[in-house]
Amino acid sequence: MLQSQLFGKTRKEAPADEVAKNAKLLIRAGYIDKLQSGVYTYLPLGFRVLKKIETIIREEMNAAGGQELLMPALHPKDNWQTTGRWDTMDDLYKVMDSSGRENALGPTHEEIVVPLAKQFISSYKDLPLSVYQIQNKFRMELRAKSGILRGREFIMKDLYSFHRDEADLARYYEIMKGVYKRVFERAGIGEVTHLTFASGGSFSKYSHEFQTVTPAGEDIIHVCTKCGVAINKEVVADQKGCPECGNEDLREEKAIEVGNIFELKTKYSAPFELTYKDEAGNDQPVIMGCYGIGLGRLLGTVVEVLGDEKGIVWPEAISPFQVHLIDLSGKNDAVKDEAKTLYETLEGAGVEVLFDDRDLRAGEKFADADLLGIGLRAVVSEKSLAAGGVELKRRTETEGKVVSKEEFLKMFAK
Repeated sequence: MLQSQLFGKTRKEAPADEVAKNAKLLIRAGYIDKLQSGVYTYLPLGFRVLKKIETIIREEMNAAGGQELLMPALHPKDNWQTTGRWDTMDDLYKVMDSSGRENALGPTHEEIVVPLAKQFISSYKDLPLSVYQIQNKFRMELRAKSGILRGREFIMKDLYSFHRDEADLARYYEIMKGVYKRVFERAGIGEVTHLTFASGGSFSKYSHEFQTVTPAGEDIIHVCTKCGVAINKEVVADQKGCPECGNEDLREEKAIEVGNIFELKTKYSAPFELTYKDEAGNDQPVIMGCYGIGLGRLLGTVVEVLGDEKGIVWPEAISPFQVHLIDLSGKNDAVKDEAKTLYETLEGAGVEVLFDDRDLRAGEKFADADLLGIGLRAVVSEKSLAAGGVELKRRTETEGKVVSKEEFLKMFAK
């Protein structure tokens, strides 16, 4: 991709009404654009990161037996009345058409997936089953002040599992704990993300959140100094010590919730009379679990945790490009040709490369490279060619080093 043609430009300043680090950096770097409070456009750079995150999540959900589908975002009122949430969910967007028909903009999909599953689950042989989607959600968020961490429209992966009994749900639930751990590790925040015990509400003693420690967090968690499991502040009063290992030495941290999992049991299957016939031909209730990850929230959390005073720092797995190639040829046509040839070679080899071909000073290009946060910077200049090739610098390094063109290309050999 030629940077001169990239849709979305860097800015020296973030909008004055943005206070969150993630929004400031992502807007300045040209990853997102704010349409209104809590609603953002993902520009080409941001969309590339979002798709990398989506790929990680999709791979892990598929490996755990999840089948991907896509459900409507426009939900009939009747479905939400069946569960009672039409009148009790405060942040539910409700819309009415010209005929007076009412619908909800989906904030979650239990009311849709359960009657859908009812069409296909009839026997114990149909269980267990897990389906998921990656889709836009809508919540009438009154506190949309944390950039893409807390939006009114947001992208979420929601997986729903269906089981014949609580034992099978518990088995799958443990599998999903590991799946979520791998997602956050692959996204680059595994070391600071903790499995966190939270209130299970009316259907379970506990649910579980995945909380990432950062000063930008709105939640308070208490992290076990021995095993790393945490407890949400809301349930600390009911729990003496770590619920996982019993250790009573807990440290308080601020954190961002990047995912959650719940044992729903029959909370949503019962209202829709979702049952299956067991081996004896008797009707039994289907037991459920649900598992959510906000993709934009995860993206914003990475920026909050890893970004520095110069800009964004992307982990390799979700970086929009593998390498940021910078042309510092100035008026030297020979160097310009060398940089262009290298770009074309990388493109031909299937390497994801952003080529800064703009007519700007070196300092401006370097500042933009730090702001954009692509993990590897490669500079072609008179100085680098005189020293033997290409100057490479990782985003987290302070000094670069010159390597030969051949050595540089070998880094991307498949």
